[in-house]
Amino acid sequence: MLLRTENFQQFVRYYPIFTSIVTINILVFLCTAIPFLPNRTIFESLAGVNLWISQGEYWRLLTPIILHSSFSHLLFNCFSTVLFGPYIEKLLGSFNVLLFYILCGIAGNTATYIIHPLTYTHSGASGAIYGLLGFYLYLVMFQKRQLSTQDSQRIVVLTIVGVVMSTFQPNINIVGHLGGLMAGFFLAPIFFKNPFRFLGRFGQAGTKF
Repeated sequence: MLLRTENFQQFVRYYPIFTSIVTINILVFLCTAIPFLPNRTIFESLAGVNLWISQGEYWRLLTPIILHSSFSHLLFNCFSTVLFGPYIEKLLGSFNVLLFYILCGIAGNTATYIIHPLTYTHSGASGAIYGLLGFYLYLVMFQKRQLSTQDSQRIVVLTIVGVVMSTFQPNINIVGHLGGLMAGFFLAPIFFKNPFRFLGRFGQAGTKF
């Protein structure tokens, strides 16, 4: 399930949403990293700055999802997106998985805004990615037939390791991670029922996992 066997063209065709998400993340990072572009203005316009959110710039609860502060930050989150996203996109459909991903990201950023001080600034897709892990945890606990025993064990181990690393590593937004994880877990039973199934099946090809 977590191991990708598709080539690049197959991945793009089977998983248009997460292909698009990774592409947007890379393009936005390039816009903030290329020296001759107004990169600081772009970064500052999209970052989750709690003080500015408190003053009405509520788009900052969403835009940090596509913003990354370093190449290693971008690389790790893109890898995690490619690892965890495809199975859920196949399961839910394109519209549902995009809505789920965005809501988990917003939940993580909202938790960050509520708990951290107004001086706190953050960026990254980790809250949305932890939301994907939350979806898997729901499957592990309540939809066991969807996953093999090995996959269930991998998900539990990866989640524990991720939370522990978030706790002990410096400059990691543990609040955003846990907010996204909890949102993913509690939203999962709603989205598992495919509430917008009629909107979510474009771009889906048969794939074995």
